[in-house]
Amino acid sequence: MALPALAMFLLFGVVPLVGVLALSFAQWDGLGAIHTAGLSNWRSVLSDPSLPHTVLVTFEIMILSWAVQTPMSLLLGVFLAGRQRYRALLAVLYFIPLLLSSAAIAITYKALLDPNFGLGAGLHLSFLAQDWLGKSNLAVGVVIFVVSWQFIPFHSLIYQGGVRQIPTSMYEAASIDGAGRIRQFFSITVPQLKYTIITSSTLMVVGSLTFFDLIFVLTAGGPGDATRVLALDMYKRGFQANLMGPASVIAVMLVLLGLVLALLLRRLGGSTTASQQEGA
Repeated sequence: MALPALAMFLLFGVVPLVGVLALSFAQWDGLGAIHTAGLSNWRSVLSDPSLPHTVLVTFEIMILSWAVQTPMSLLLGVFLAGRQRYRALLAVLYFIPLLLSSAAIAITYKALLDPNFGLGAGLHLSFLAQDWLGKSNLAVGVVIFVVSWQFIPFHSLIYQGGVRQIPTSMYEAASIDGAGRIRQFFSITVPQLKYTIITSSTLMVVGSLTFFDLIFVLTAGGPGDATRVLALDMYKRGFQANLMGPASVIAVMLVLLGLVLALLLRRLGGSTTASQQEGA
C-alpha cells in the first residue's frame, strides 16, 4: 500500500533533488546545452562577497519571524481551545489570511503602505505615511509582520489541537491547589506543549527558508539587498541572470540548511513518543 506514495516521493522529491545536485556542477543558461563545470559554480557562489549578507538576512528574518509567531500563535491557540461558540467563529476568521495567496497579500500591503497613496496618506496619519519599503530596517520589519500575519493562523490551529489534548484533570488539580490561570499556563500548558512547540518551530524555521513570492512582490529584495534572502537570490541568479549552475548551488545549500535545522530542532525535542500522547 505504501508503494504509490513511495513512487510519488521518488518521482517528485528525490529525482528533482538529484537533478539539482548534478546541475550545481554544470554550466547551463536554461536553454542551450549543459556543460560540465566541476566545482567552479561552488567556488563562485561561496566566494561571492554578497553571500554572507544574504545568509545573514535569511537568518534574521527566520529568527525574528519565529520570535513573533511563536508567542502569538501559542496565546491564540490556547484562547481558541476554549469551548465557547464565539471562539469557533473567531477561529474561522483568524484562518482567512492563510487562504490568501502570498502574492495577493504582498500586493495588498504594498498598496496600503504606499507613502503617497496608501493607508497613512488616506487617513492623514503621519506615523503610517512613511517610506516603509524604502528603508532597510522598516522593510525587514514589514516583511516579518506580513509573514507573521499570514502564518500565525496555521500555527494557532496546531497549538489549539495540542491544548485540547491536555487532560482537564491536570487543570482541575491545579485549581484545587490554588493555582491561577497564569500559573496553570506556565506550569501545565507550556510544558505539556513541548513537542507541539518543537513541531511548530520546525515548520516555521524550515518554511522561512522558502520565502520567495511574498518578498519578491513586496520588496524585490530591496531596498538595496536589505531583504534579499537565499531563495530570492537563487531566483535572480537562475531566472534573471540565466546562471542555472550557481542557482542550483544555492538550492542545494537551502536543502542542506533545512535538514540541519530540522535535525537540530528534533534533537532539542528529545524522544517523540510522548508527542503522540500530546497531539503534537
